[in-house]
Amino acid sequence: MTTILVADDDAHIRKLIRLYLENASYKVIEARDGKEALLYMKQQDVSLALIDVMMPKLDGIQLTKSIREQSSIPILMITAKGESKDKINGFNAGTDDYLVKPFDPIEMTLRVKALLKRSDSGSQQATTIGAYTIDLDRLQVMKDDDVVVLKKKECELLFHLAKFPGKIFTREQLIESIGESILQVTIER
Repeated sequence: MTTILVADDDAHIRKLIRLYLENASYKVIEARDGKEALLYMKQQDVSLALIDVMMPKLDGIQLTKSIREQSSIPILMITAKGESKDKINGFNAGTDDYLVKPFDPIEMTLRVKALLKRSDSGSQQATTIGAYTIDLDRLQVMKDDDVVVLKKKECELLFHLAKFPGKIFTREQLIESIGESILQVTIER
């Protein structure tokens, strides 16, 4: 069953979202703040996160940035902050979609289904090179029973290189394929 994390400090909103998502056959995990949401992300195999922006301890923007460092799961922000600058901040932080409160719960459920469908169809999953398996969705490199967790950008670079074993890339080709900021940060490490 697909697990969805709902991070919102409003219990009524969490209950409403849970009702509609469980009715659509999803498992729902509720978090009251951003720190609790990060804890659940480490403990559970979450397929999608619905995140409110204004939460205690760790706001939705920071939570989204933290999730993006570890995972490429779809993120849907649901928030009362509906101005263009708020949406821009959300998308710059890494959200995939943005829904303003008050919202139609049926529309929210349809957006969740669409995000999950795109995520499944566009998922690059894993690639194997020699004895190593690179799992882009989980940001891991595995060999036998050993697992190394990478940062998202490191995993994307390694995954790209592994898709073309033996090929030599110029710096410009890598920049074109995965982005200059990703390449520069990874090379500097």
